[in-house]
Amino acid sequence: MRILIAGSSGFLGKALVARFVADGHAVTRLVRRPPAGPHEVRWDPAAGELDPAVVESAHAVVNLAGAPIAGRRWTARYKEVFRASRVDTTTTLARAIAAVPAADRPAVLINASGVHWYGDTGDRAVDEDAPAGSGFMPDVVRVWEAATRPAESAGVRVVRLRTGLALHRSGGLLKPLLLPFRLGLGGRLGSGRHYMPVISRADWLDAVVFLLNRTDIEGPVNLTGPAPVTNAEFTKALGAELRRPTLLPIPALALRIAVGEAASAMLDSIRAVPKVLSQAGFQFRHPDVRSALRSALRD
Repeated sequence: MRILIAGSSGFLGKALVARFVADGHAVTRLVRRPPAGPHEVRWDPAAGELDPAVVESAHAVVNLAGAPIAGRRWTARYKEVFRASRVDTTTTLARAIAAVPAADRPAVLINASGVHWYGDTGDRAVDEDAPAGSGFMPDVVRVWEAATRPAESAGVRVVRLRTGLALHRSGGLLKPLLLPFRLGLGGRLGSGRHYMPVISRADWLDAVVFLLNRTDIEGPVNLTGPAPVTNAEFTKALGAELRRPTLLPIPALALRIAVGEAASAMLDSIRAVPKVLSQAGFQFRHPDVRSALRSALRD
């Protein structure tokens, strides 16, 4: 299969490209710099520019592009960058797909999204049928998912990956936590009662491949583990895997002072469950937080 992918330089993108190549697919990476070889093509999503021939030659398109959610204070300027990095890329790809003659269009667009669609759900479990929440992050996700509509209207199968917190030592949530936790300086965030929709990176990769091949699945899909855990439970499990104490909680107020509005992304409770994957028969290799962390730290 010929797969066109955007966002291939990120934590999950790199791993997904490696998985696709290992599975025997031909992968073309969309980049915003001069191409480094024949498997890269330059595009300009901010200007809406993408060579239609590149899209026409693909069987599937995967879009994981987006500025990072953590590590930056959410200034007004960065919020614009954060939103545009998702919406512009998706709009450009969806319109390019729709512009290709029907007989030559890719069969599927697998587009990144996020569990922040749901907003703060407290203790309430939510699946893909739940409505969008309110606030900056749910608003971004709502517009982000809507940007796929040109492809959907053109008859292309569209899968929206509402990804949770993918766990692996090389990036994402886990990487910045490892040093303080290994030094015995880790602890829960705030009260620790908020839910974290974690999934091992291995299960995330398996799920994307599963969705690529399941032609009967479309729309939003929660890429989260089947057993969401509270931050306190996650903290305890990580400490246990690293054999370190977790006695130094970070007060919510201190977190808000340190990172501003971005703290909401760390403190919101999102008890998302993978209803679509579970009903489709997807088998999680790491269904609980301890096995997900074990895989993330050792694989």
